[in-house]
Amino acid sequence: MSAQDEDPVAARRRQARENAEYHRAAAARAKEAEARRTAPMVAEFAEAMRAAQVPTSALRAKPHSGPGTLRTDVTGWYVRRDRSAGVGTDGQWYVLVVAPSLRGRLTGVHVDASPAPLQVGAGGRDGDSIELAKLLALRLEAGADFPS
Repeated sequence: MSAQDEDPVAARRRQARENAEYHRAAAARAKEAEARRTAPMVAEFAEAMRAAQVPTSALRAKPHSGPGTLRTDVTGWYVRRDRSAGVGTDGQWYVLVVAPSLRGRLTGVHVDASPAPLQVGAGGRDGDSIELAKLLALRLEAGADFPS
C-alpha cells in the first residue's frame, strides 16, 4: 500500500503517533540535560553544608493529601521552608511529598532521589518559584538557622 492509498484517518493517527514520540523524546533529552546541569549544584551544596558543619536531620515526607508527616530513609537538609524538598547527605535531591498510606505512617517510606529542577516550584503558586542556584545559596547562608 503506497502513501497515496493509505486511509486518511490512519494517516492522521500515524502522524499523531510520530509527533507524540518526537515530543516525548525531545522532553526526555531536555530533562536529561537539565539533570546534568543541576546534579553538580546539588552535590556541591551537600559538600558545602558538611564543610560548614550544618547539622543534618532525618528528613520526613508529607503526604500529598492529609495531615502529618512520614519517616523516610533519608538524612540531610530541607531546602524549602515547606519541607517539600531536601538534599541528602549523599548529595542527591529528594522530593518529600508522597502518596498517603497507612503502612507509610506505621513503618515509614522510601524516597528515591530525583533530578533537581533548574526552577524549583515552577508551575506553583505565585512566589513559589525560585532558581535552584539561588535556593541552595539562600539555604546555605541560613545554615543551622533555617526555620523548623
